[in-house]
Amino acid sequence: TIFRLLAVADHNKDQIYFLFQLKQEQLKFAMFPIGDICKPQVRKIAAEAGLPSAEKKDSQGICFVGKVDLPVFLQQKLKAKEGDVVEIFKPFYANLPKKESLIEKAIPLEYKATDGKSIGKHQGAQFYTIGQRKGLNIGGHQEPLFIISTDIENNIIYVGEGANHPGLYRDVLHIIPSEVHWIRPSMTMQPGEKRDYLVRIRYRQPLQQASLICTQEGMYISFKESQRGITAGQFAAWYAPDGELQGSGVINK
Repeated sequence: TIFRLLAVADHNKDQIYFLFQLKQEQLKFAMFPIGDICKPQVRKIAAEAGLPSAEKKDSQGICFVGKVDLPVFLQQKLKAKEGDVVEIFKPFYANLPKKESLIEKAIPLEYKATDGKSIGKHQGAQFYTIGQRKGLNIGGHQEPLFIISTDIENNIIYVGEGANHPGLYRDVLHIIPSEVHWIRPSMTMQPGEKRDYLVRIRYRQPLQQASLICTQEGMYISFKESQRGITAGQFAAWYAPDGELQGSGVINK
């Protein structure tokens, strides 16, 4: 028997993205008894059964952390260390050489402090992620500042002004061979093979059209439209058109 992992009826509550690392051996023991009904129906059934969860508010936090915001949680576990916030201005990108190959496109820019201007201080690069807007507390700009890169080693965060800053967007990401996972092993791609999939790189992100290209160096995902906030260490998950979650991988870069 081959087990498939399909999207649930309630797309607003669909959490199969978090199951992208499951294997056939695990799925054969899994049951999803409310996967074909929506949240209001679940609450109605719970109310009829007299369950207190019928009126309970939806949880919004991180379940294993509790009622603590993630930045606060990290600050409780990691030491603060002051560093520079360097702004990269849009004209910087005009003089960059054009990237042609998949390998080149998958490599994120590595900024230097001299590429921009120091505009403030932060309390530790480890507390920030690409695409983040909140927590900088730096004024004097017409549009909000967004983090476009973090340099943990030198404790520098790089920011750009505006949601459309070019430093926020990339077209291609890379996953090393050992980090590529297929829920159905029969779907495994071979070097030289290319397939079109629907991909998301974060929970609740609308599915994005992309091509998966398998090479000896791993999997490259080339998006039809540029993606904001591609971050190493996060997961990309790919779906078939019918909503089946077929595989995933840790973003290398």
